[in-house]
Amino acid sequence: MSPRRIGAAGALAAAAAALAAGCGGSSSGAKDTTATAASGSKAFVVLVTDVNQLNDHGLNQLAYQGLKKAERELGIKGAVYQSPSAQAYIPNLSAAARKGADLVVSVGFDQAVAVSKVAKQFPKTHFAIIDVDQTTLAGKPKNVEGLIFKEQEVGYLAGYLSGLLLHKQGAHATIGSVGGQKQPPVDRYIAGYRAGAQKADPGIKLLNTYSQDWVDQAKCKQAALDQISAGAKIVFQVAGGCGLGALDAAKEKGVWGIGVDADQSYLGPQILTSAMKRVDTSVYASIKQVIAGKFAGGMNAVFSLKNNGVGLGKVNSKVPAADVAKVQQIAKEISSGKISDIPTSVS
Repeated sequence: MSPRRIGAAGALAAAAAALAAGCGGSSSGAKDTTATAASGSKAFVVLVTDVNQLNDHGLNQLAYQGLKKAERELGIKGAVYQSPSAQAYIPNLSAAARKGADLVVSVGFDQAVAVSKVAKQFPKTHFAIIDVDQTTLAGKPKNVEGLIFKEQEVGYLAGYLSGLLLHKQGAHATIGSVGGQKQPPVDRYIAGYRAGAQKADPGIKLLNTYSQDWVDQAKCKQAALDQISAGAKIVFQVAGGCGLGALDAAKEKGVWGIGVDADQSYLGPQILTSAMKRVDTSVYASIKQVIAGKFAGGMNAVFSLKNNGVGLGKVNSKVPAADVAKVQQIAKEISSGKISDIPTSVS
């Protein structure tokens, strides 16, 4: 049985190749990787990573893929400022603005405060921030666009699939989730996951842990091992690079793991599926707006199942075709609005 995909336009590309250090750095001393654009470049775009940097197998790599696509197809000049710590956010964002970036793309919820401050200081620079609602930023800067996703929708699909698989085990079946921190995008994934699982199996037991870390894989692995010891047969990681440790724990203990953000099926046969969000598409779309002179600052761009902004990645070939068909039907019902009011918070 070949792998199947639900609710996504296609597989995300494999992890980005190792980057060579570019000339010149940001004022924070973070690694600056600059790509050479085609002649007649239409725009200069800087990507500012979060602390996971480009090797996170998730948000940062996806954002980078969107930037690289824009370089290839739109002829822009791109640069990446990697952030070794949260203290690098403001220096990196400021350096990008001072160097004349037409668009600065900020990766992740943790950069919200930094973007609010820097956008105010550089009102003529366009900023886009992934996973942050623009209306929640201090001062609601009009030169910032929020790139947000309905993670709860794809989380619901992952949870529904989990519930279907374990339903035959009865009301004592258990699933777990490991979040990095209690943040809105993390909780949207987890809340949807829990709701979907309970829809498929009302008696399912739900475990959840926050590692309070985005990088240290050992912390997430231990959190997952604790959940597996408590009976979890499936563990959903929502913790960036740290969460790779949770998937490793699933492999070690012979249970299912669910990847996040990117299609992480390449990590091994323990991957049931991945709850993906098309960060690459969102970055590319924002760059196109800038080039067209139609940058949508002061508002959000929202990505959902309906517009292929989120979706399940490859579904493991061991999953019965009947279960896949049921999840496909649920995806259609979410896209059409028949299933709505999926929870977005975790108590």
